[in-house]
Order: sequence, then structure tokens, then C-alpha cells
Amino acid sequence: MAIIFDSEKRVFRLDTPSSSYAMEISPAGYLLHLYYGARVPDTDLDYLRKRLTNASFSASVAEPEEHGMSLDTTGLEYSCAGIGDFRISALQIRGENGNAATDIRYKSHRIYAGKPSLEGLPATYANSDDEADTLEIVCEDCLTGAEVTLVYTAFTKLDAITRSVRVVNNGSAAFDIERIYSAAVDFNSFDFELLSLEGRWAKERTLVSRPIEHGLQGIQSKRGSSSHNNNPFIALAREGYTEESGEVYGFSFVYSSNFSAEVEVDCMDSTRVLMGINPSDFKWRLEPGEHFTAPETVMVYSDGGVGKMSRTYHKLYRYNLCRGEWKTKKRPIIVNNWEATYFNFDDDKLVAIAKDAAELGIEMLVMDDGWFGVRNTDNCSLGDWYVNDKKLKGGLKPLVDRVNALGVKFGIWFEPEMISPDSDLYRAHPDWCLHVDGREKSIGRQQYVLDMSRADVRDNIFEQMSAILSSANIEYVKWDFNRNLTEVGSALLPPERQGEVAHRYILGVYELLERLLKAFPKLLLEGCSGGGGRFDPGMLYYSPQIWTSDDTDALERLEIQYGTSIVYPTSTMSAHVSASPNHQTGRQSSFKTRGDVAMAGAFGYELDLTKLTEEERGLVRKQVADYHKYYDLIQNGDYYRLINPTEDAAKITSAAAWESVSEDKKQVLLTYVVMRTHVHVSRYIRLRGLDPELTYTDTATGRRYSGALLMNAGLNITGGWHDGESRVWHFVAE
Repeated sequence: MAIIFDSEKRVFRLDTPSSSYAMEISPAGYLLHLYYGARVPDTDLDYLRKRLTNASFSASVAEPEEHGMSLDTTGLEYSCAGIGDFRISALQIRGENGNAATDIRYKSHRIYAGKPSLEGLPATYANSDDEADTLEIVCEDCLTGAEVTLVYTAFTKLDAITRSVRVVNNGSAAFDIERIYSAAVDFNSFDFELLSLEGRWAKERTLVSRPIEHGLQGIQSKRGSSSHNNNPFIALAREGYTEESGEVYGFSFVYSSNFSAEVEVDCMDSTRVLMGINPSDFKWRLEPGEHFTAPETVMVYSDGGVGKMSRTYHKLYRYNLCRGEWKTKKRPIIVNNWEATYFNFDDDKLVAIAKDAAELGIEMLVMDDGWFGVRNTDNCSLGDWYVNDKKLKGGLKPLVDRVNALGVKFGIWFEPEMISPDSDLYRAHPDWCLHVDGREKSIGRQQYVLDMSRADVRDNIFEQMSAILSSANIEYVKWDFNRNLTEVGSALLPPERQGEVAHRYILGVYELLERLLKAFPKLLLEGCSGGGGRFDPGMLYYSPQIWTSDDTDALERLEIQYGTSIVYPTSTMSAHVSASPNHQTGRQSSFKTRGDVAMAGAFGYELDLTKLTEEERGLVRKQVADYHKYYDLIQNGDYYRLINPTEDAAKITSAAAWESVSEDKKQVLLTYVVMRTHVHVSRYIRLRGLDPELTYTDTATGRRYSGALLMNAGLNITGGWHDGESRVWHFVAE
């Protein structure tokens, strides 16, 4: 088993291939955190918990058997509010007496093979019971009757441990959960840098690093989504770390709504990390007998820098989070008509694009926004999911049949969570949107947000979507979400439960997604939120690929895709070749470079194929051939970031480079892109992840190199590079 319990020492230890995680039950029943780091064989770890107290200002535990222990300075497994620990707390329950002091003590535990699912929530899973072992520790608060179960799963082949929490009200009166973080970890030092993925619309997931300091620091979202601004991920990287060396602790939240990741360094130079639902504006009432399940946090330990942490997340999320028909199935090459036509299209225009797609080897046409209601601009018809037959003459099925007859698959765009004020649905049900009585409704992109916490709303949207998807051979849905949540209130919930709306909203979204995929199990679902505004593990559970960003400029995408790869595998990042000059930046870049950058993801096109030159059509055919040739290597290989496009600019020629290495290390694909060049600069790229004993042949030139040479001396790429130029090398080992 990956999890053991030393009954004599009352110590739990969870082991992954390279890490161990340990905690102890104290004499009075407190769960004390002992260790998280490189794998150790010990369970005699009691000495690690002995810490100084902050004089009389650190109150001691009342039980005499604890020998003056103070919760204020001790490493705690799951910290609670109001009982002597003055640091940020993971759990706060306000009882019927109006007080929020929360005190949970160990009651029982069980260890078993496999991994449980989380009710109503996305979560990682084990494909078989031998992939993971699970520990459930049941604690209780005797005053409120709260039973709190801490759930841990250790993966046996990956350095990943997951955490979630379940609360049951076993008392006689209702209580309110005001804080419930999914994971809490105490470290006995603060020699870390905090890594996070920050950004904005069209500039998502830029990797940011800063030393942690005394006091509070962290990231959050209060937008009703994981957001463009902060991704639900942080890492603590030990001082001196690099891309491929040093200790790194990753924390990734499998959730798509308001989250918080907090780090506190206390006066004793200890560090606490919390990750979970954002407690701001959150309150969940539990009546006697009711229960609440918190989402999952995925912790990854790396002794090989950020790169090894990333590759662990990539494998876990590719094979133990993504599900269904398209989990490992080869994805079709897509052409999306949005940047080709925007709202200005009809059935003949779409068929013309599909005809060129068929000739070029592109496998699917996706019809984006504008096909429904009376939608010709973004100010109407959301919620009216019926075909605009003035655009699509004869309806949807004749169009799909015409496209399919060309040998091209068909996909369609929806924005199911939104409603336009100018829509039949809003006129019939104005109370179906999120709102607060007596307050004006904020509007964004000319739309409101449907109250997805309501079953009647979800039923209506499901029935409309189901009718469309059943009416023709539709094999793909792009699920969009183009504004954040404001006036987060529901007409169906009483005042004391309005703090539940944001969480109930996302539970409703998850329920609708699950229902849709059960009804249409072969559907390829792509997530989107104005690009990458909801690119998170929660959505990956339902949609194995997500539109990475609305910024399709190839050079801008270098930084966006670099940051996204810190947590998410290439197979999840939708990346398309778009027009030049680019629609967002106005920048011109070569068709080849646009293709080389887009190839590092779920590949496709976002332009009008009917306007391509013969030279460009030839390049598309080559890109399509390369996609098929390198698909397994790119999508399933180990990913190495070689040159950071964000950091490189100040040193030498501004560039990016990345590499995919097959599992058997016999194939390598290296991509290099120049963003801004300098004259008279020598450059070598040192590859990673190769077998030093193998000999690798450059398939373009026939030149042979040992793996050791490519990794230690590197590849000499000195030459006359120009801005926006790119090159790809393919190496095969003998």
C-alpha cells in the first residue's frame, strides 16, 4: 500500500514514487502535520512537531497530556478557527450559538485501494485500484455535531496526492460553514518562491515568481469563474530551484468558480498554504443530516524543478482527469469560422469553407456564434437556441449533410449559461438570470447570466441543446462563457442561503455538462471563456481541450502556451493558425511560424480557407501531414520547456523553444521560434530528457548526435535568424 498507519506511534505516511507525506494523531486527538517532501522510510517523526511558543501569547492546549503544546505554533493538518491558532484557518463553522470557534478531533480512519469520486464534482480518478490508495480520516466537533472527513489519495505511479473534505451535520441544529479549504499544509521554513499564473483577457497564464514574505500573500478569484486573471494553481519552489532542478510543491484546484490560494509566513518563520473555495461571500447552511463536499486539490512534489512538476500534472490530467470518448482518441483538425466571418455568414459560405477544408485535409468545420435566434450582433438571442433559418436556409440538417457529404465533420458553438435581455427566453422568464431584488442588473457583452443553480433553468437549456444536437450529425460543441458573475443571487433560495449561490451555480454547470455528455457520449466538447478565462482542471473533466486564448497571434501565444504548460498538457490546449495580419495585434507573421506554434496543442485553423494563396494552401497540406506524423509524439510525449519567452528578451535574441520526447526516448521534436533577433549572437540549445547512451539522427539532414552530446553541448543554431522565424527538428534514435 502507498499509505501506512503506524498504530504505535499513531502516524500516517502517504508515499508516492518520490515523495512522502506524514501526519500524527496527538494524545488529545489533534491531527498534527509532520512532513511533506522527498520520500523517507520513517514513521518515528514525532520530534518534527516540537516547536517554540510565542511566550504567553500562544495559548496552550487545555488537555494536560499535550504538555503545553500551542496550536498557534504547531504544524497542523487541518487548521480550525477560534481555538488558539491565530494563523489563517482552513475550517470555520458557525453554530447555533452564533460563535465560529471550531474544534475537530480524530475519531476514526480507514485505508483502502482505489480512489472515490466526489459527489457532483469533477475530480481525478484511478483507472484501476492499483493506481491509487486512499485514506479517510474522520474527525468531529463535539459541540456542533460536525463530522469532518479528510480524504487523501496517493497515486502509486505519480508524485501526486489529492485532498478533499466532506462535512456532515450529525448534530441537532443547523450550522453554517463559513470557510472550508480543501487542502492545508504547514512547512517549517519559508525559503520559498511563490509561483502563480496571472494575466488578463488575451494574455492568460503568465508565469510569475516572487519570494514569499512574512504575512499573507496569494491569489484568488471572486468572478464566478477561475478567471483570466488568476489560474487556480500555485507552487512553492525552494530557493535555488530551476526549470529542471530543486524542490517544487504544486497545488492545483479542480474547480471552475471562486477560489483562494493563500500563503502565510508566521512569526516563527513557518509557512502555511491553503487552497479551496474562496470564503469571500461564501456561506453554506447544513441542516441536521445534510452534508457538504469540498472540491479537490491536487498536490504534486518535484525534486526535479518546475519541469518535473509539470510533467507529473500533464500525465495525471491527461490520463486520470480527462475522460470519455476523446480522452486518448486522436482529435480532428478543426477550422473555426469565427475570425473568418464573424457574424457575416450563411450556409453557402460555410459549405465553401468546408469544401476547401476537405481539399486540404482539414477534418472538421465548427460553426461559431451567430447561427441561432436573430443573432447578427452580440446584443441579442442568447438563450434562444433555435436555428436562424434566414442564415441557414432550410435549417441545420441540410447544412450539416452538405458538409458531411464533403467528408468533413461538423461542430457548433453554444453559450449555454448566458441570456440576452433581447431574447424570447428572457421575455418569458426575466427571473431566470442571476439578480438581487431591488438592485440594477449589471450587463456585460450585452448579456446576463442564467441562474444555473436552478433545475428548471438547466432543464430548459438541456432540452434546447438536445433538440439541436439530435437534429443533425453534430460531433463537436464549443461551450463558451463570456462574462463574469455579478449580483449573485437566486430567486429560489431563502435569504440565509444566498451565500450558497456561487457554488450552487457551478454545481449546476457541472450537472448540465454531465447530463449532456451522458446523452451524447461521442461528443467532443471544447471549453471556452472568452478564450482561456475558465481553463482549469474542473472543466477538463468534461472537455478534454479548451480554447487557450482569444489572442491567436503566434508570438503572443508563445508566452500564453508556455505558462499554460506549467500545469496543463499540450493535448488540452486548443491552438489554431489564424490570419495575418493578426486580428488582435495587427502583427504579421509567416504561415510557417503560425503553424509551428499552433502544432504545440490541439491543432486547427481560425481563418477563411477560401482566401488562401496557392503557396499557403501548400503549407496547410504540409502542416496537416506533420500533424498526423507527429501527433503521438506531441500529444503523449514528455514536454520540456527549453527557453522561456518571457525571461529571454533581456539576455540575448528573444526566443522560445520547447521539446517533446517520446516515452521510450527514441523520438524528439524540437521547436524554436525567434521573437526578436539581435545581430552577431551565437546560440546553442541544450536538449533535455534524452537517453545519453542512444544516437539520434536529424531526419532532415542525416546528421547523427549522441544523446549526451545534445544534452550537454547542445545543438548549434547560430545563424541569420529574423524576427518571427521558426524551425522544427525531428530526431530519431537508433
